[in-house]
This record gives sequence, C-alpha cells and structure tokens, in this order.
Amino acid sequence: MGDFFVNPDITKAETLPATFYRDIGVFEQMKEAVFAKSWQFIGDSQSLVPLDGFAHPFSYMENYLHEPMVLVRDKESKIRCMSNVCTHRGNLIAHNAGSVNRGLRCMYHGRQWDLEGQFKHMPEFQEAKDFPRPCDHLHQFSLEEWGPFLFTGLNPEIDFSVIRSFLDKYVGFLPLNEFKYDSVTSKDYLVNCHWSLYCDNYLEGFHIPFVHPDLNAALDYETYTTELFDYGTLQIGYAAGAEETYYLPEGHPCYGKEVAAFYFWIFPNIMLNFYPWGLSVNVVKPISPSKTKVSFISYLHGENKFDGAASAAMDKVEREDEFVVEGVHQGLQSRFYKAGRFSPTREQGVHHFHRMLAERL
Repeated sequence: MGDFFVNPDITKAETLPATFYRDIGVFEQMKEAVFAKSWQFIGDSQSLVPLDGFAHPFSYMENYLHEPMVLVRDKESKIRCMSNVCTHRGNLIAHNAGSVNRGLRCMYHGRQWDLEGQFKHMPEFQEAKDFPRPCDHLHQFSLEEWGPFLFTGLNPEIDFSVIRSFLDKYVGFLPLNEFKYDSVTSKDYLVNCHWSLYCDNYLEGFHIPFVHPDLNAALDYETYTTELFDYGTLQIGYAAGAEETYYLPEGHPCYGKEVAAFYFWIFPNIMLNFYPWGLSVNVVKPISPSKTKVSFISYLHGENKFDGAASAAMDKVEREDEFVVEGVHQGLQSRFYKAGRFSPTREQGVHHFHRMLAERL
C-alpha cells in the first residue's frame, strides 16, 4: 500500500504519484494513518449544545470512519465529547439532540451515566462480580474550543495549541463569539473526485487567473501569498480595488494592507475562510476514492455584508473548482500519467500537503 516520498526541496520534488489517488488500499490506509490522528471541525457550541444539561449526538467522519460520538454540556456549562455507544451491548445511547438533565440512559436495557460519562446504574447487575469496571464509563475524546468553534478527534497527534496560535496571529482580533451560524447559506456539495484533489486545488492560487475570472478580478494575483506552518497553511488574498477589506489593528502582520480574505487550511481536510462578512468553514469528507462530500458552513458577522450576490459568487467559484478537480481525477486514471512537478513560487501549499501525507503513509 502506501510507500511514498516527496522531496523536501520543492525545486526538485515530484507530486504524489497517480497510484496514490487510485489505490483503494491507500484510501483505506489513510483512515488510521491520517484521519484517526487528525482534528475535525464539529461546529459551534451555541448551535450544538445551547443549554446546560444538553446532548448532541453525531457521527465522526460519517461514511468513512463513522465513530458515534455525543457532545454533552453539563450543569456547570463544561462541554465534553464522549462515546455514544453503550458499554453493555453496544447500542447507540443518544439518538436525538435534547435535554439530558438526569444524565444519559440507554433505552435498550436501562444503563445510565452522569453528564461526565461516569457509570451510575444498571438494572439486574447486583450479582455481577468486579462491576463496574473503568471500561463501563463512557470513553472521553479530546475536545478543543477556539472561540465558539469545537474540534475533536479519535487520537489526534497534532498539538492543537500550534493551530490555535497560528489562527490567533492573523484573525485573533475578530469577535469570534459574535459569529452566528447561517443555515440558509450553508450547503453540501458532492464532488466526483478523490478527497485530496479537492485540497490540492484549494492549496494554491496558481489556478485563479485561469479558472476563476471573477475572483481574479477581485484579488490582486501578484501579491497573493502563502504562509506555511507545521500543520497547515494560510493564503492571503489582497484586494484588487473595490473589494471590501479588513480594518486591521496595529501590530497585525498585514497591518496597512488591503486584505480581502484569509484562507486557512488545517491538515488534512479543514478550510477556514475568513472574509469581512464572516467565516465559511469547508470540511472535505472522503466517501470513496472517487467521491467526496464538501460541507460549506457559514457564520455571519455584522449586518448586510453577505447578500445574495456574495452567496452566488461563492457558489460559482465552487462549481468552477468542481469542474477542474473532476477533470483532474479523470486524467489521473490514465496509465501514461505518473507524477508532476511543483511550481516553486505558486504551489508551496500543495508541496507541504503532499509531504505531510507521504510522511504518514
């Protein structure tokens, strides 16, 4: 299966080979080597667990890893992420979001836990020896909060503080707790390509003049920059003219410049796109080697900044990207294409991504 190498010198490096995108064994290997060790975006705390004594069940990476989890906000407002699987016979515990003030209870045989996931009671187990054991409590998953936004993982190997520090450096000045989820402009897209091809495309602005004429007119392509950090990248789009821009505080790395957008990517599949109107979170979810679900999750800040025209423009860019990555996916099925090279000036982000994948495989 996976046995890949990407030269750390971008001027000499080749991309991951076509076999990486085609091989079902590699696709399966990435479940444990990449995604089980990653952080994944869940959503915002106010939308998911708005009240004390509230639970929200969900599937971690549905259609790929499919780990049942449940978010619980206890009576002291602390949020936990726990297994949503009964430690008796494996039934799902919470099926719907709602109040759990009395604790969690499995409807199958009545096993109960408190809001911290600790075993409380089980009918007809008075004669069971060595019971309860530590494994009768609910498994606790790592949970990180950045502003109102929640991230979890099965066994994350990445130090989230590194991610938080990099985000704070560029967008920490924003009032994140005032960002509000918008269901109207949030949507899912099904794309007929390998999940990593969607990330490849996102990680470079090289294609903008060729694929996105409207976006190219709004951004100054010549000043478009890419910053790398240990677990991700930042692309900064500077305005070409009338585009709305940020008012940046003194001391900001981009102070005095006309920034129209900050595009963050967190390995392996999360994009946080900050605009003056708010945030568009894009989560790239593998389904099969040739099918990917991309969720666009919108958070608005302020009033009258994100209208129908802006939403239509984002959808147009997405459709243009889909056309390209689906074409690349088809091309990679060719027996005559092996691998490509990186532009040293425009594809640093893609090179960074390929190196991270190769190291983990």
